[in-house]
Amino acid sequence: MSKKIFYLLVVAILGSTLFVSAQNVKPVMKFDSKEHDFKTFKEEDGKTSYSFEFINTGNQPVIINNVRSSCGCTSPEWSKQPVAPGQKGFVKATFDPKNRPGPFSKTVTITANTNPAITILRIKGNVIERVKTVADLYPREMSGLRLKNNHLSFTKVKNTDVKESVMEVYNDSDKAISLGFKRVPAHLTLRLVPEKLQPKQKGKIVASYNASLKKDWGFVIDYLDVLINQEYKPGNRLTVSANLIEDFSTMSKDELAKSPKVKFEKNVFNFGELTQGEKAEHAFIIKNTGKSDLLIRKTKASCGCTAIAPQSKIIKAGETSELKVVFNSRGKRGRQNKMITVITNDPVDSEVKLRVTGNVVMPKMN
Repeated sequence: MSKKIFYLLVVAILGSTLFVSAQNVKPVMKFDSKEHDFKTFKEEDGKTSYSFEFINTGNQPVIINNVRSSCGCTSPEWSKQPVAPGQKGFVKATFDPKNRPGPFSKTVTITANTNPAITILRIKGNVIERVKTVADLYPREMSGLRLKNNHLSFTKVKNTDVKESVMEVYNDSDKAISLGFKRVPAHLTLRLVPEKLQPKQKGKIVASYNASLKKDWGFVIDYLDVLINQEYKPGNRLTVSANLIEDFSTMSKDELAKSPKVKFEKNVFNFGELTQGEKAEHAFIIKNTGKSDLLIRKTKASCGCTAIAPQSKIIKAGETSELKVVFNSRGKRGRQNKMITVITNDPVDSEVKLRVTGNVVMPKMN
């Protein structure tokens, strides 16, 4: 072997040794296993935990910077103090099975001063769903009557429709229950089926919504007081909501061709920066680019904005109008995004969303 080859061989061995030594300088977390199977357990057993133990087989203390789980149902704990070489540390994973029946597989990600810096652990298992109680099935309670919800939603209802919705109820008391309602508007009718609900009997509230009698547009809410056996108690309230839209389905091709068309010059107003307490005003320009009268059915602003009625609620073909908006920054701070909904008789785009945005800063201290 020539001296040159021998020299290169020695350099390679020394380099390899130094590289391995440099690697060993880093702390090492050695786990017996990076996966744990909880097997099958019952939901009513509650939270279950497992502690993954490791040994630091490196030459420097292990410092765990952070541990995070793949979902909020897993709560991790870990060794907060540095783990010296040769000593043990832990990462504990706790799984909450509440309302999470069935098989699961979750990860726990460790960030530490190790090489590599990321270590991933896994827990898995299978949760047997608990038997649902009456309170689980009917979580809302009104003087012995249990409901699945205290909100009846009709979603989209055409202005010519009469739509029906049903809510399941249960008599959890020891006496018969009859049902009544106060402040029922003309467009709503409600009844209990059967009319008298016997103890521990299921039933349903049947509600009918006549949109033509509401004479409104967009998302609307009604609040009704519920009478149990002709008696009202505070908090016994039912909320009924609907999104009322215009029925364009009967329009012919010719009518659609001659229909109005709403167009805004800009759909967004950026007021830039306001000092808390200041107001910003803007006029959105509306144009009717269609061939018949554009009717502004309704304008509705989200919190923080006041939408002033347009100059004209009837905009002739080819004409324009203004919709004035005032944003009041009182009591607000930081980035703002507020919406204004404009509902028209444009069959293609009957609901337009306008946006008011900007930043509200606190007054400077003297």
